[in-house]
Amino acid sequence: MLDATLAAQLKTYLDNITKPIELIASLDDAVAPTGKSAELIELLDEIAAMSPNITVRRDGDDGRRPSFAIMRADAPSDVSPSDVSVRFAGIPLGHEFTSLVLALLQVGGHPSKAAAETIEQVQALEGDLHFETYFSLSCQNCPDVVQALNLMSVLNPNVHHVAIDGALFPDEVEARQVLAVPTVFLNGEPFDSGRMSLEQIVAKLDTGAAAKEAARLDAKESFDVLVVGGGPAGAAAAVYAARKGIRTGVAAERLGGQVLDTMSIENLISVPHTDGPKLAAALEQHVREYDVDVMNLQRATRLVPAAEPGGLISVELENGATLHSRTVILSTGARWRQMNVPGEAEYRNKGVTYCPHCDGPLFKGKRVAVIGGGNSGVEAAIDLAGVVSHVTLIEFDARLRADDVLLRKLHSLPNVDVIVSALTTEVIGDGSVVTGLRYDDRTTGAAQQLDVDGIFVQIGLLPNTEWLSGTVDLSPRGEIVIDDRGQTSVPGVFAAGDCTTVPYKQIVIALGAGSTAALSAFDHLIRTPLPVDDPQAEPALA
Repeated sequence: MLDATLAAQLKTYLDNITKPIELIASLDDAVAPTGKSAELIELLDEIAAMSPNITVRRDGDDGRRPSFAIMRADAPSDVSPSDVSVRFAGIPLGHEFTSLVLALLQVGGHPSKAAAETIEQVQALEGDLHFETYFSLSCQNCPDVVQALNLMSVLNPNVHHVAIDGALFPDEVEARQVLAVPTVFLNGEPFDSGRMSLEQIVAKLDTGAAAKEAARLDAKESFDVLVVGGGPAGAAAAVYAARKGIRTGVAAERLGGQVLDTMSIENLISVPHTDGPKLAAALEQHVREYDVDVMNLQRATRLVPAAEPGGLISVELENGATLHSRTVILSTGARWRQMNVPGEAEYRNKGVTYCPHCDGPLFKGKRVAVIGGGNSGVEAAIDLAGVVSHVTLIEFDARLRADDVLLRKLHSLPNVDVIVSALTTEVIGDGSVVTGLRYDDRTTGAAQQLDVDGIFVQIGLLPNTEWLSGTVDLSPRGEIVIDDRGQTSVPGVFAAGDCTTVPYKQIVIALGAGSTAALSAFDHLIRTPLPVDDPQAEPALA
């Protein structure tokens, strides 16, 4: 079932298993499985043949079929084997293949690379926590959530997790109104949806974690360069600053930034093809190879300029902590722009979504709308057309603005309609899920209604700069105004990437801009003397 290259790589990984494990399959027929059950048992048998520490059983009694549990077989006498286990409902290939590999290794005794303090937090969680995660094999956001909850179920016997391929259990998805992935339930109730890291999940469960983290951050010494944001611009800035031997920190809401939501990257020079999560992981790994203080899951809420030249700039965080630095590089990136119409917020993840790759499979056989006629919108319509029954593309302008090669493909599809000169005015639903949308025909002025089950919004990006209003100069579009050195209107504060007035929002440009900002910050440090009466300030090159 696995190609030769993938099988060889998997066999190498499985050599790290130190404890025997069992793969316990629940099939439609244990003797002669059919359909997806036959595919699953073929995969499990192939995996078991790669390691003497893995055996397969077909006597699983789980109600979801096909499904399987990965269970440790040599648990101590006072702990049942099921206390160290991971469960998948479906066949975890595609983006979830890595989740399967990690689950095999972790149940098999291979240690996790998670931070020691996070592992301790997971092990200290109390109460029975039964998680269910709905994923799709095309979702690149899902593996982070699946892997985090799988690890938690291995580390703590009170935590249980099953990862469910929504495409194989459509009735269940319909009944629980799952219209976005990943969607997580805890003890039968909605817990959260969207990409989440292990640290985010633990912080949500451990109510005292935020206060402890804030106190830890508050106690940090001042930095020479503090990077706010962890996307390509932030990563490049951190690497270039750290290489100068100065005290460097990164405070990021999520390491990787918007790259994490990018499906395919084919224009990063010297890298013919990669995907967002892979590039984000490489960026983080590169940053961590240097002496950089990485502070993840930190949202900045206020920038306080230095009181005098060479003094400390302050960055206040959402959790109440404040960080101080002689220079700051703002690289907060951008986010998907919303329509800001009635019903959009109410039906987000209930039919309104922003990721066609992740959530498209949940709308199989249904009618959907795509809002936006640029490259992103047209690409979304093309991708969705192969999954859903019908796509209606709605564009505000009088014509579509996508590249010609995409337009030719779009117009060749029989199940796609295009409506131009249309202003979406409202998302409508039945109180639980989306049932349609309303729009105004900008040519005639007539109000129209379109019945759809899902709405995919693809109307561009909005810079993450609201928290900077009144502090640094912003353009009418909310972008940070910078010069050719990345300098903002505030001395010692630089900026780079999609949050700035740089004319083209591209990964390769963000990498260069982050490097420029770091070099400019270093130049500022060596040219700016420290205030004589500032006891907190430290020599930049100390």
